[in-house]
Amino acid sequence: MRIAITGSTGLIGSALSRSLLADKHEVVRLVRREPATPDEVRWDPERGYVDTAGLFGVDAVVHLAGAGIGDHRWTAAYKKTLRDSRVLGTAAIAEAAACLDTPPGVLVCGSAIGIYGDTGDRRVDERTPPGDGFLAGLCQEWEDAAAPAEEAGIRTAFARTGLVVAREGGAWGRLFPLFKAGLGGRLGDGRQYWSFIALHDEIAALRHIIDTPELSGPVNLTAPEPLTNRDVTAAMGRVLHRPTLASVPAPALRLALGEFSQDVLGSQRVVPRRLLDSGFSYAFPEIDGAIRAALSVGQ
Repeated sequence: MRIAITGSTGLIGSALSRSLLADKHEVVRLVRREPATPDEVRWDPERGYVDTAGLFGVDAVVHLAGAGIGDHRWTAAYKKTLRDSRVLGTAAIAEAAACLDTPPGVLVCGSAIGIYGDTGDRRVDERTPPGDGFLAGLCQEWEDAAAPAEEAGIRTAFARTGLVVAREGGAWGRLFPLFKAGLGGRLGDGRQYWSFIALHDEIAALRHIIDTPELSGPVNLTAPEPLTNRDVTAAMGRVLHRPTLASVPAPALRLALGEFSQDVLGSQRVVPRRLLDSGFSYAFPEIDGAIRAALSVGQ
């Protein structure tokens, strides 16, 4: 297959590219600068520009680009950056795909389980409506921006990703050094649910969506059983053979992270109903295996 990817240098995009290339698929990378290699195509999400000639013959588009949620404090300016990078980028990709003479068979848009808001102890799946808060509203706008592709008849799926367990990049990439140094511990009271997924399973799930014609609309990319932050903390200590006596009180998190602390301390007990119903098989469904996989070579 010929597959176009935005965000191909990020944690998920780079791993997906490696996986596809290893299986002899052709990867087309959308870049914001002038293309330097034949497999690169220029786009400018803020201006709504995509060099559609470079997408000729593309079978699938995987759209993963977006500014990092936890990279900066959520000032008004950075909230705008988060929104524009997702909403404008998605609109540009969806419109470009829709206008191709031969559109791709599928558009997989990155999204996040943040769309459900704080769910507490309640288990939620793809049938659950969006919740409240900045992230929930942002995710809703993000997904809505793909409407041009859906209206053009392109199968469009929204990969609502949880916390990806990876050694480098993402939230977990920041946790590993702390836990390895013996400084890891629970966040707040540790009772909030974390819906995690191993990087290996995240990539496999994205490829499963591409290959499964009945999957469109929202698809949760999380492990089958979410765990509390307290349970995740214990697992990190167990696998890394380090103490986990430290803890970060909620007031300290609020002081350090500002509004973003609401999501760090919030609880999201999200289950992947549609992945399971479609026959997807997890390589690392449990947290210990996901952590070990992240520590292994190539993760």
